[in-house]
Parts: sequence; C-alpha cells; structure tokens
Amino acid sequence: MRKAVLLRIFLVCLGIAALCAPAAWPATARVTVVQSRGRYPAGGAYPLLFRIRLSDHWYIHEAGKGGGELIPSALRFTPAPGLEIVHIRFPAPQKKRFPFSTETLNVYSGTFLVRASLRISREIPAGTRKLEGNFSYQACSDTSCLPPETIPFSFAVVVVDHGTQTTAINQIFFAQAESRGKGQFAPTDLTPGAGLLLTLLGILLGGMALNLTPCVYPLIPITVSYFGGRSGQKGGRRFLHGLLYMLGLACANASLGAFAALSGGLLGSALQSPVVLAVVAGIFIALAASFFGFWEIRLPSGLMQISARSFGGYFGTFFMGLTLGVVAAPCLGPFILGLLTFVGQKGDPVLGILYFFVLSIGLGFPLAVLAVFSSTLERLPLSGGWMVWIRNAFGWVLIGMAAYMVLPLFHSSVLKSSIVAIVLLGAGVHLGWLEKSRSPRRGFAYVKRGFGILLLLAAVILFLAGQQKKTEIRWVPYDSARLAEAAKQGRAVILDFYADWCSPCRAMERSVFSDPEVLSLSRKLVTLRVDLTKRLPGQDKLLARYGVHGVPTIIFINRKGIEEPALRVEENIGKDAMIRRMKRLLR
Repeated sequence: MRKAVLLRIFLVCLGIAALCAPAAWPATARVTVVQSRGRYPAGGAYPLLFRIRLSDHWYIHEAGKGGGELIPSALRFTPAPGLEIVHIRFPAPQKKRFPFSTETLNVYSGTFLVRASLRISREIPAGTRKLEGNFSYQACSDTSCLPPETIPFSFAVVVVDHGTQTTAINQIFFAQAESRGKGQFAPTDLTPGAGLLLTLLGILLGGMALNLTPCVYPLIPITVSYFGGRSGQKGGRRFLHGLLYMLGLACANASLGAFAALSGGLLGSALQSPVVLAVVAGIFIALAASFFGFWEIRLPSGLMQISARSFGGYFGTFFMGLTLGVVAAPCLGPFILGLLTFVGQKGDPVLGILYFFVLSIGLGFPLAVLAVFSSTLERLPLSGGWMVWIRNAFGWVLIGMAAYMVLPLFHSSVLKSSIVAIVLLGAGVHLGWLEKSRSPRRGFAYVKRGFGILLLLAAVILFLAGQQKKTEIRWVPYDSARLAEAAKQGRAVILDFYADWCSPCRAMERSVFSDPEVLSLSRKLVTLRVDLTKRLPGQDKLLARYGVHGVPTIIFINRKGIEEPALRVEENIGKDAMIRRMKRLLR
C-alpha cells in the first residue's frame, strides 16, 4: 500500500516537472558506433562506422558544404594520446527540393553509415581508451527548421600490444558500407521540369555555338568532304556516317562527364574552398586571355599525331568523332573544363553523362546535317574577321564563368549583381566598339554595335535591379512590456519567432513579408519578433510559454491580448494565406 502511494506521488511530481520544464527542441539524430574489432593491436589503422539515425520526416545537410540553405553536417573528435580518427567519409547524399528553396539541396534522411579509420600509435600502451566526439548538424522538415545542434557521444577502444592476433567483427556492416561507397549514388534529380529542360537547351545551343569557334569552323569543309568520300553514295550511307560521327563525339565527351561526376565527392568538396574557387576562376581568366590572343594553347605533337590517324570505313568516321575534342582542344578545352567543374559540383553520374551527351549532339549535329546535305556547304560564309570577333566573345564567356565561380565568396546580393554587371559592361564595350576585327559583309559592323548595346542594357538593368532593396515589415524586438502596452491600447499583435539559420523563415522574408498588401496590413498591427539565431537567457521560458517547437512560428494575438490559436503558423506559407490571417485578426 505504501509503495503504491509513493509511486503515485512520484508520477505526479514527474508530471508537474514535465509541465513546468522549458520547451526543448525535439531530438532528431542519434549516433552509434560500429567497431571492426573487439581488440585493436597497436601500430595499425582499422575501419570504423558511425551509424546516424534521423527521426522521420527530418533532413540534414550534406557534409563539408557551407553557404547553402542548411548548415553542413560534421563529425569531430577530441584528440586522444596515441589515437586518431582519420578519413571520415560520408555517403552520397540524396537530392531533395524543399518548398522554401528554389534549388535542389543535397541532404541525408533516415539511417546512414559514415566510414572512418581508427589510427593507433605503435607506442601506445595496452589498455582501454575512451574516445569522445560530437556530431553537429541542422535538421529541417518540409515546413520548418530546428536550430543547429551538436550531439556528444563516446565509445571505448581496447588496445592490445602490437602483433597480437585479434578477430574482426561486424563485417556485414562494413561490407554494406563499402558497397554503397563504391557503387551506390544518390537518387538522380532527372524529374522533367523547366529547370532541367532549360539547362539541357542551354548546353545544346552552347554546343552548336562552338562550331563557330576558329578551331572548329575551318574543319567543317574537311569533315563534310570526308563523309562524302567515305560513303561514296548519297542518302543513307552518308546519314549513317554522320550518325557515327556524333556517336563517337558523344562517347568521348560522355565519358568525361561520368568521370567528373564519379569524382564529384572530391571535386565537389574541393570547390567549396575559397582558395580552390579563386584558383579555378584564375584558370578561366588565363584561358580567356588565350582567346583574346595574349597567348596560344598548344597540344603535344604526339597527341595530335594520334588524333590525325586515318582509319577506313565506318570505324574511321567513329574515330574521327572521338578525336574531334583533341583537334579542337584549344577552343573546346576551356568549355569542357567549365562543364566538368559544373558536373563535379553536382556529383551525379547520370546527369554528367546526359549533359556531355547533349553538348556533343549540339556540337556534332550541324556537321552531320551538312554532311547529308553537302550542297549547302557552298552557302557557308568564309572564315575571316568575324571569327576573331566570335573568339573574343567566347573569351568573355570564360570571364563570366570565372565570375560565376567566385560569386559564392560574397554574401551581399548587391555586390554579386554588381560583379555580373561589370562583366557585361566590359563585354559590351569591347565587343561593340573596341574590338577591331572586320568582315567584307556590310552588316557585320551593325551586328557588333547591336550586340554591344544589348550587353550594355543588360548590365544597366541588372545593376539597377541589384541596388533595389525590398521593403519589409519593420519588426520590433519582443518585449513583454510592448505586448502589454498593445493590449492596453486595443491593438492586435503579430509575434514572429525567427532565426537566420531557418531557411523557411528567410523564404517568407523574401516572398511574404515584402508583399505590398502584407506591408499595408502590418501597419495596422504591432509587429514583434523573437530572434532565435543566438540562444539568449530567458528564451526557453518564452518558447515554453507559447509552445514553440520549431521555426517559423507566427502567433496572432487579438486586441484583448489573447492568442488566436486557429491563426497560428508553424510552416512556410504563401502571401495569400498570410493576408487572410491578418485580415481575420483585424476583424
């Protein structure tokens, strides 16, 4: 009887403590360690696995990449004498498009394994050692985000003398992790949509435009006559030669795309470093200088001899397509490098192959068409000054690619738009007026001036658009006295819980709180904000008081100082939904 009474008292106290405790952010991740041996001989390196389990419907950002919508995930360990965790390798992330983001993000969800190696010094004495680490991440759902969190964990390592025979354990988990690391990639983001189709269209048109470069254009008559000579007939055979030529070109370039994507884990991570981005931008500028005529790209003579080798029949046509990239490398190389960099950032082998295949089709299709209809070859304009102008234009394209590489280093949208505007301005002035190449055709001068004017107009529009700052709601920092004063005056209140690390919050800042009608309605309300970017004393009590478990959370308080629960927002919503809530609150 006494035990039952004590148990009831304990449960009541526990319930009261739970109700009185400040609101805590829900735990979304758990880390467990999978060891490869029960005992580890000193003087060796041994695999380890860290199993990370996430709560349902929550996602965390991929490792090693900052500057995106989410904070990158990371495993870190406290240094221990004679022990070291090295070669931490996260698996390939999955691609997901969130409602609050315009881009596809690389994230993890569910349960996944992180591979690493335990390095043990040969001089370390035998015994049990404790290793301590932490896992830092930020979790987001489809509608809200939690603050960045760091989970501490520890595990014991039993070290034995060097040369001691030990037995491997948990090998099924390591085999699974190894197979995923080598052959399993993130789901490919090939859902048909405007973004993918526009990208493919741009690559296709870019490939076609490469035919106008001084390295490729002079090859058109040679290539077309080669097709005609090999086929010996009109019609089907010539068409087949053109098809094989495109196929050879596509195979060569698609293999480059697959290589760049498969090495994307290294290339993509490297391209997150400001130093690497600056170096790549410098390479693009150096290549642009070659297009402007400051220096010339030359390939080794041995490589040129291999590409110039002649084979008969259909294989000869296929081989000619394979080696076009070598012959035209001085002009194609910079753009291949740029696309390789882009594909490496994506880290998706299917997309890599697709992008380079489409580029090859764009490059080879005009040649194949001219091969089939060789009579149209006489209508092509002769090489001349206009090709020098085209070469300079491609040089400015490379300058633009260099600017694109360094844009992530700047956080100001005004500065980013100014950099792009400066590139467009320089290209317009140079290509429209300063570039001195001439052509016998009278319309060429007008084309130059017109193109220069278009670039100047684009630069001015982009610069002015970047300088315009959107008007947003004027939020006042939360204070209980302000809330009490609003109730005393009979004014309704919007209480917004916000954080800089909250992607949906920033999305609403851009698209909802800058809307003219939302701004107009906000002037009739008291707009208070609790900024949770940095945790401050007293915030936990405030979160517990209003039952806030994630951001964004927007609370609507009527003229009597009482919350309207039906109007509460706990996710990213559109401006129309916000306007309806504000109007209901005012009524």
